[in-house]
Amino acid sequence: MSEPAVYAAGAVCWRLIDGKIHVLLIHRTVYGDVTIPKGKVDPGETLPQTAVREIEEETGLAVALGVPLGVSAYSLLNGREKIVHYWAAEISAEAIQHSTFVPNGEVAAIEWVTIKKARSYLSYTPDVDIIDAFAKLVDMGVTRTFALIALRHGKAVQPGQWSGPDFSRPLTERGVQQAAAIVPTITAWQPQRIVSSTATRCVTTVAPLAAATGIQIKRTDRYSQDAFEQGLADVRSGIGKRVRSRKTAVICSHGPVLPEILHEIALATGSTHGAYISDAAALETGSFSVVHLSADNPSAGIVAIETHSPAY
Repeated sequence: MSEPAVYAAGAVCWRLIDGKIHVLLIHRTVYGDVTIPKGKVDPGETLPQTAVREIEEETGLAVALGVPLGVSAYSLLNGREKIVHYWAAEISAEAIQHSTFVPNGEVAAIEWVTIKKARSYLSYTPDVDIIDAFAKLVDMGVTRTFALIALRHGKAVQPGQWSGPDFSRPLTERGVQQAAAIVPTITAWQPQRIVSSTATRCVTTVAPLAAATGIQIKRTDRYSQDAFEQGLADVRSGIGKRVRSRKTAVICSHGPVLPEILHEIALATGSTHGAYISDAAALETGSFSVVHLSADNPSAGIVAIETHSPAY
């Protein structure tokens, strides 16, 4: 029986230097090679969580993830397959200022280079392929992005088991676990807003995230199931506001409302419709879809969508 694959995650960290995009490469001490920052998944981690942790450990930079760039798969010397997931990550001036990097036993140096130089400096072809994927975003003019994170509330007590109003149904023990488990993954995108349906099961789902980030929950009936079923929900204006703000936001809502939320994101950004929209809305409890949009031109359409489930 073959050994299980080794999973890892990382990012193409980028910034503007003299008006030109540069990417960050690391010179590894032991191997004497040049690679993109990345590392293996620790037990209990999700891939986005790993990417953020590994980048900070290797480069001293605290990052927020951007668009997913793809997956590299190759064989290690011991024959095991290694699968690495990558994102883009814009590095802010503040992150540079607070970098804690010093040369160490794992990374001898870090270097900002142009995309062209990165292709020639990198030691491994799979890394070059990821740089090429990032270069396509640069050519499209959609490197700087923000995300709307559509989150389905955690598992709630069933209606038949609850005597109170539907909006007051609480989370089950599993739902409480889901609410806690999503925090380290969602914070990989550093949300700036948390918006929730007024239903207890939604507010309780994002409460741990609000506590971890210090962001106040904005409660609204725009995304509530009761208002939606009564034809009183105002998803369109809510999504329009979120797109105009160009800030990464979490929107916690209900299974029946999520298709409308994704539909309105597509309409607000001039995106083509397709199965990818309905797939992104078909979420299990506690799961979420990250919809990436261009910060410079949201009307350019959805750049990418990725879906994640809680790890617990």
